[in-house]
Amino acid sequence: MTHADERSAPHETAVYTHGHHESVLRSHTWRTVENSAAYLIPELRAGLEVLDVGCGPGTITADLAARVAPGRVTAVDAAEDVLAKARAEAAERGVDNVEFAVADVHALDFPDDSFDIVHAHQVLQHVGDPVQALREMRRVCRPGGLVAARDSDYGAFTWFPEHPGLDRWSDLYRQVARANGGEPDAGRRLFSWAREAGFTEIATTAATWCFAQPDERAWWSGLWADRTTQSSYARLTVDGGHATREELDGIARAWRAWGAREDAWFMVPHGEILCRV
Repeated sequence: MTHADERSAPHETAVYTHGHHESVLRSHTWRTVENSAAYLIPELRAGLEVLDVGCGPGTITADLAARVAPGRVTAVDAAEDVLAKARAEAAERGVDNVEFAVADVHALDFPDDSFDIVHAHQVLQHVGDPVQALREMRRVCRPGGLVAARDSDYGAFTWFPEHPGLDRWSDLYRQVARANGGEPDAGRRLFSWAREAGFTEIATTAATWCFAQPDERAWWSGLWADRTTQSSYARLTVDGGHATREELDGIARAWRAWGAREDAWFMVPHGEILCRV
């Protein structure tokens, strides 16, 4: 690649809203293939080569590696610090058919036709150009292979009982995420983005997470209360002039009050796409 090519190559322009505070990793390390990529399970088999884009702390990555062994998984993320956690996760599980690298999904450093499956979970909502990201995922996927993506849709989150503090949280989060260059209502857009990226054979599905049992409510409300006041999202919200620290404290209290309700219920919807190359 020439220096001119390097200057003109697509690159990430969005700021990752969540960061990698413990309150964020608390939810990310809960994720498995079963609860976050069930739509992909029928396509996984021994011997496949998989690229896991935006792998985070690597719990889904390690699951993928176990399912395709002796095939290999390459896991990439934009943040080196979280890759250290992913490596530790793989080592703890004894998974040795996975390797990790820093990468920008807009310009993946892999040759054309390198992988059988290219997977991204909760990634496209955070990138500056999701269509370009899908084009890159398509480029590195072999003919006949699959590009798989799943993203939540914040505008469709639903909860009970209603609480004005959570209404404010929903509006504020989407405002901040868009100011950072992302699209928090990505789930509903995946099919459209895939078509724009050039895919013609696209299977679309939807799935949910639901939090209602006492331990689920405590976990979900607690991590969002902490994320609202302690994570990169909190800093970006205040520094961007979207809300004050005092307002964020009030939203955190609202999360905890909602989570303490015995009848509290929360649903997180996701859009999913399986795109045949």
